[in-house]
Amino acid sequence: MPRYASRHGTSPFIWCAAIICAIISIVVIFGGIVVFVGYMVIHPRVPIISVADAHLDFLKYDIVGVLQTQLTIVIRVENDNAKAHALFDDTEFKLSYEGKLIAILRAPEFEVVKEKSMYLPYLVQSYPIPLNPSLMQAVDYAVKQDVITFELKGGTKTRWRVGPLGSVKFECNLSCELKFRPSDHTYIASPCSSSHKH
Repeated sequence: MPRYASRHGTSPFIWCAAIICAIISIVVIFGGIVVFVGYMVIHPRVPIISVADAHLDFLKYDIVGVLQTQLTIVIRVENDNAKAHALFDDTEFKLSYEGKLIAILRAPEFEVVKEKSMYLPYLVQSYPIPLNPSLMQAVDYAVKQDVITFELKGGTKTRWRVGPLGSVKFECNLSCELKFRPSDHTYIASPCSSSHKH
């Protein structure tokens, strides 16, 4: 018996899917152009986070091997951009001593307007921290030398809105040592900034 080839037209569903994909592609391309142009116009600079000030409010350790401390740490956030406000989230810093975690410092989402700075004050009060013999020796040595060092590491994520379709995102990271004099609880100021990251 003869065979006949059947011909079927393209279904409306496939046409609709193709049109939708084409529209999505155009929107994505257009959005990328808008973000790129906006970035070139605004040309945002990465904000700078730094330790503005600190103070050793309280430090106590005993022969049993328990350390208790309280610190005040002030983080400064600078937005040097003249044309855009900056939004910050996922802000978190970890404070430790000789690798032993003391506290986690967090901040809710916040905004810094263009060409302005904001200060984040933290009051860090630790629970009693048990020390092993090596840590007890480290604390004892620090007190005798009148210099005790804590480590502060962390950062924040920042973004600027560029038009209605997108945003530019950056990360600011901080990693530094905070040094104090146990005798009078003063902060030995030293450069502690994320400015070298950009």
